[in-house]
Amino acid sequence: MRTICLYFQVHQPFRFRRYRFFDIGNEHYYYDDYTNESILRKVADKCYLPANKILLEMIKKHEGKFKVAFSISGVALDQFELYAPDVIESFKKLARTGSVEFLAETNAHSLASLKDKFEFEKQVNEHVRKVTKLFGQKPTVFRNTELVYSDEIGVMVADMGFEAMLTEGAKHILGWKSPNYLYCNAINPKLKILLKNFTLSDDIAFRFSNKGWHEYPLTTEKYVGWLNKLDKKEETVNLFMDYETFGEHQWAETGIFEFLKNLPETVFKSSKYSFSTPSEVARNLQPVSAINVNYPISWADEERDITAWLGNEMQQEAFNKLYELSGKISRANDPILEKDWNYLQVSDHFYYMCTKFFSDGAVHSYFNPYHSPYDAFINYMNILSDFIIRVDAAVPETNKEQEIANLTSIINEKDELIAKYSAELERLISGESVQETKKTKKTLPKAKSSKRGRPSKKIQKSKATTRVSNKLNKKSKTRKK
Repeated sequence: MRTICLYFQVHQPFRFRRYRFFDIGNEHYYYDDYTNESILRKVADKCYLPANKILLEMIKKHEGKFKVAFSISGVALDQFELYAPDVIESFKKLARTGSVEFLAETNAHSLASLKDKFEFEKQVNEHVRKVTKLFGQKPTVFRNTELVYSDEIGVMVADMGFEAMLTEGAKHILGWKSPNYLYCNAINPKLKILLKNFTLSDDIAFRFSNKGWHEYPLTTEKYVGWLNKLDKKEETVNLFMDYETFGEHQWAETGIFEFLKNLPETVFKSSKYSFSTPSEVARNLQPVSAINVNYPISWADEERDITAWLGNEMQQEAFNKLYELSGKISRANDPILEKDWNYLQVSDHFYYMCTKFFSDGAVHSYFNPYHSPYDAFINYMNILSDFIIRVDAAVPETNKEQEIANLTSIINEKDELIAKYSAELERLISGESVQETKKTKKTLPKAKSSKRGRPSKKIQKSKATTRVSNKLNKKSKTRKK
């Protein structure tokens, strides 16, 4: 059996607004709604909707033989429900074909697996429920945020009942081995491991439109020719990439959609490869050996490690400060705090703080909405500071926190009273103004004339004064002459 496992990651973060130091304690809404909606709508129209349409056409054309897999972050699903419900409907159509598999991941697209087992499991279970409800599939394969994996993380995933997990086929892990086989976890062999073939994946995801690349332009015939040259014993080619590759990272003008449309037909016509979902690969193939990963790896940058998110002191400070709140959040039982807690964990916020200017700097700057990593850190820490105040108020543990909570409650009550009385005062002032206007309109005609219809005394006096003034002016002019 020789098969292609085509998997796409779908994710969009909730972006934060510019949050100033003076907002701390005063403003508890952190999100840039305009930017979030406009970006999501743009990517939906450029990527998700046209790419989904092509996939649906290809599945129908090839009678279900063409298969793909997705993992859609819970954060992206939340935004689809808010801003682009038509995207969810297009994914539901794909789900109904039976040729598309949906994988599980952390609901907040977080790095919780590196820090907090309880939070990690909670988010995975939440994401499984969400995917099952929306697409009618209960995921059996897990894809961690940014393909982060280690032996210990694999054990946690196996304990949650998943049969397989995706990760990066990193050179420093594989050595002489090929990523084109099925492997298993070194501690719990029941968990199957699918490794990304990063060379063939990145040829599409990053090099497709690069005119300086010696293989440019990339056609499906050339690409399938590379697949045919692989060792005949190699069983699966795992092509993992961001779904935004199609139409967003690689624009439609580059021909990327035509490549996607023609790939299945060229594979079936010019090779002996089939297409399989990750769960089919895990069930149909036998692991050739265990893969040992003592330290976490990912699919990011040349190093294929976690330094893109936790490689400097700023990132580590923000990350550690955030997860210090985990215990309090679980006791708070506050849905609003829980929502903000999830969105604060999104890995993108730590990615924006990356200072790897000389290693993959162009990639980091492309995805960074801030002017610098330091701006990203300051903005995030301002928001986190306000969030900490709210959490401490909800779950005070020390006398000082209790005192702050009490004072905050008193201040909030006074603010509500001030707002209430201000509104009442404005209403009363507005009502008096209306009454005065009505009285003025009623009395105004009486001021202009007397009862007999003659000019009032005030107006008569004014006319007399004018006549005297005119006579004096005439005399003054005569004297000058």
